[in-house]
Formats: sequence, structure tokens, C-alpha cells
Amino acid sequence: MSATGPSPSIDAERLRAFVRDVPDFPEPGIVFKDITPLLSDADAFRTMIDAFVVAFGRGGVDAVVGIESRGFILAAPVADRLGASFVPARKAGKLPGPTRSVSYALEYGEATLELHEDAIGAGQRVLVLDDVLATGGTAAAVGELVTGLGGSVVGFGFLIELDFLDGASKLGDHERLSLLHY
Repeated sequence: MSATGPSPSIDAERLRAFVRDVPDFPEPGIVFKDITPLLSDADAFRTMIDAFVVAFGRGGVDAVVGIESRGFILAAPVADRLGASFVPARKAGKLPGPTRSVSYALEYGEATLELHEDAIGAGQRVLVLDDVLATGGTAAAVGELVTGLGGSVVGFGFLIELDFLDGASKLGDHERLSLLHY
């Protein structure tokens, strides 16, 4: 697996055909990458999940963290197929019980993500999945949470990477798979 590109066995152009551009959403000047057409097509969805499963391999991952909210859609089936646990990374105040949190900078402000304190055990190998890698702050924050709980990030996976925002630079030397690049 390349640290920057798709697995050679994935037909990226086929997946790309299911991503719809929505201009001026959520605000003027933004072109939103809508993945709901891909999620609606069973074969495309399966292809996406297969790509992550093949790239990160069965037996090398103990837990898969999905970042709220579209990351949940990717992470849950990947965790199931890898025989790993699924761990939701949620916005502040959404998880009951004791949590560990980290705040990080956004383009226009700050956000906070949380994991349950008992979600990741010492030495667990963790894969972090989300739909889009943009500026990298969210994924890097989740990586910080995982290591803070004693886990080891084995890699990051994204359906889409927005290369022009250089989010990958915030992820260090971790393995990374982005199926589509824009």
C-alpha cells in the first residue's frame, strides 16, 4: 500500500463516478464532495470497504475508529470484516460515561472530539477511518486520542483526500490510504 495513493487493485475512476460535486455547500465558494450516491450503490460501497480491508489486512488491526459522522459508515463494516472492534470518535458531549477529549483548530474556530476512556486498550493496533482528509486536524486529533489511551495508530484511511489542503502533512509517518484524490 502506498502512503499517498490508492491501492493498485482499486478502480478509482469507477468510485469517482459516484461522488457528486455540490457547489456552494455548506457556504458560497465551497464545492462539497457528496458521497451519498456511492453509499447508495451496493457494488461501489462494497468496493470501497474491500479496499480498506485489503490494504490494512485481517489480523493487523484490533480496533477501527470511525470519525463522526460519515466515518462511522466506513469504519463499522471495515471493523466487522477485519474482526476488530468499532470505536466511535464523537463530538464533545455525545458519549456517555468517562471520556478523553482533545481540541483542535479548524479554519474558523476550534472543535473537540472524544473517545470513551475504555475504548482503546494499551498496545491495541488502531486504524482510523473517515470520509475526507481535508486540513488533517480532525484525523490528527483522533490519532492523539488513540495514543493518549495507550493504543498505536497503524494507519489512516480516507475515501477522499483533498490534496490541495495538505492535510496529510499533519499525520506524520503513519500508513495512509486515500482512495480518491482531488
